[in-house]
Amino acid sequence: MNEPCLNDKNEYPDNKVLKRHLVDAKDAWDEFAAFLESNYPDYTGEWRYYIDGKSWLYKITRKTRTICWVSVYRKKFTTTFYFPDRAESLIVNSTLRKKYIEQFVDARHFGKTRGLTVNIRKVADLSTTKKLIAIKENFK
Repeated sequence: MNEPCLNDKNEYPDNKVLKRHLVDAKDAWDEFAAFLESNYPDYTGEWRYYIDGKSWLYKITRKTRTICWVSVYRKKFTTTFYFPDRAESLIVNSTLRKKYIEQFVDARHFGKTRGLTVNIRKVADLSTTKKLIAIKENFK
């Protein structure tokens, strides 16, 4: 199984570290950051090292609300969104590809919440993440 690669708690994930791990996917990372800055300027991102997962994660928030979590792997990164069960109809009726809808419907429950993860290797892969951000914004 593919493990997150930002495992050294003493090595903060700056641009140089991200480029080393993401390689070509760094272009997608930069595009993702530019998209958030342009379209959601009130979002903030914060790197934190989590002892339980032994890895750095990037948490994107709007005020106190978590939008998504980002993990870095070798040559890719993932965005993970958590939605309550009551968001299922919104997700099922969205324009997301069938595999993402099925991933959510079949996902393991954490209380009344389920996650949906997107792998991003190139800029084109960001379309699903952008749709999920829009769903998160429209869901109250």
